[in-house]
Amino acid sequence: MAAGYETTSREAQIPIIAFGLSLSAFFAISYLICIALGLVVPDVRMHLPWLQFFPGFDWNASGMLLGLGESLVYGWYVAVVFGALFNFFAARRG
Repeated sequence: MAAGYETTSREAQIPIIAFGLSLSAFFAISYLICIALGLVVPDVRMHLPWLQFFPGFDWNASGMLLGLGESLVYGWYVAVVFGALFNFFAARRG
């Protein structure tokens, strides 16, 4: 292997806090883009997936804020579960 390309078990770890912040920001931005699209083009019937993936979602301010909070929670959930599993299996491999 070329110098500088060796991997250690430390390098194969996912930093869970940075991963959680990144995923939560990504999910929140995606959610807000979809909300904006739903407000601009209301007849596309995008509300059906929201009802399934965001319990309590409604097209009012409190429902949209609840959906935003849920998207942040989903980001942290994925980061904690996926990050912990990845770090576990990466440590076992090394």
